[in-house]
Amino acid sequence: MKSFQVILTQNAKSNLQHYYLRAAEHAPDTARNWFNRFEEALHTLSVRPERCRLAPENDVVPEEIREFLFGKRVGTYRVLFTMTESTVLILHIRRAAMDVADEQELRGE
Repeated sequence: MKSFQVILTQNAKSNLQHYYLRAAEHAPDTARNWFNRFEEALHTLSVRPERCRLAPENDVVPEEIREFLFGKRVGTYRVLFTMTESTVLILHIRRAAMDVADEQELRGE
């Protein structure tokens, strides 16, 4: 089975750090546990990332944008990524309740 390298852009790293720090203000241990589970979930994209559906943002940029959902109910996050032959490039991470990301948000501008 083909394996992809999973890479987070600086934008995606900043998004993840933002959500972690917000959670850590109130519950540091829970935030650490959440962060570790999130990283493990991201690693699953190294196998069959095409299983994830096209994201609504797919219409915003020329590249194919897919989304991976992490969490449940109110605590669901959308991981927006694109793929090459050997790489999954994570562009942006946002709460599922948020509006569709625009191109500037996807690019971290």
